[in-house]
Amino acid sequence: MIRITHLLLDILKPLHPNVIEFSKALAGKGDYQIRLSVVEMDSKTETLQVEIEGANIDYEQIQAAISEMGASLHSIDAVAVENDTTESD
Repeated sequence: MIRITHLLLDILKPLHPNVIEFSKALAGKGDYQIRLSVVEMDSKTETLQVEIEGANIDYEQIQAAISEMGASLHSIDAVAVENDTTESD
């Protein structure tokens, strides 16, 4: 089984929810560790760099959670995947 274990995302989000609520919402979608940095901020939005680590990241679920919070995914800047050959597909 091929699994996503690391994502680095560039995200534009409104000021609400704040970055703590945003991080918790993403972490709550799985057993994920979230690292978030605010790269740029203006009066209405924040540009974020979000790093997600986990044993099996559900990209579609993360993307849906980002949209549900009124944010938009600008780019996937890095990804790591693993092929677990000990399990049968």
